[in-house]
Amino acid sequence: MKIKFLFIPLVALAACKQPSAEKTIVDVPITPLQGTWKLISAVKIIKADTAITYPEKGQEDEMIKVINGDHFAFFKHDLKKGGKPIFDSGAGTYSLTGDNYTENLQYCNYREWEGHSFNFKVSFKGDTLQQKGIEKIDSLKIDQEIVETYIRIKK
Repeated sequence: MKIKFLFIPLVALAACKQPSAEKTIVDVPITPLQGTWKLISAVKIIKADTAITYPEKGQEDEMIKVINGDHFAFFKHDLKKGGKPIFDSGAGTYSLTGDNYTENLQYCNYREWEGHSFNFKVSFKGDTLQQKGIEKIDSLKIDQEIVETYIRIKK
């Protein structure tokens, strides 16, 4: 008889909904910057000299930039099969305040670029992102303005 009385409360407890142990996903505001972007053009300006750096003449490659709530990553890969492969990559954290965008490069296949921050102005027109700013690394004697234009390929 005592077993029946113990069984009923156990069934009642099991039927009650227990709090979920699952992680809660924090809502992060989506900005126009977040998404997956494909580079369509890039220009490098050093003093009075301007050079188109993407697309490079005679080279078939593709560059993708992925930006989420607090990190960015970029990957550039040649599309030709055979020969010596081309692969560039980098990633890190970023901040965005208004149109001021700062990339903090933490990882890069060009190790001497790691640990540097680069400030840009960003603008949007539909699914097009333009990023314009200065890349300056004194130890490498790099002091150049870049203008990169991307199109959104995935939201």
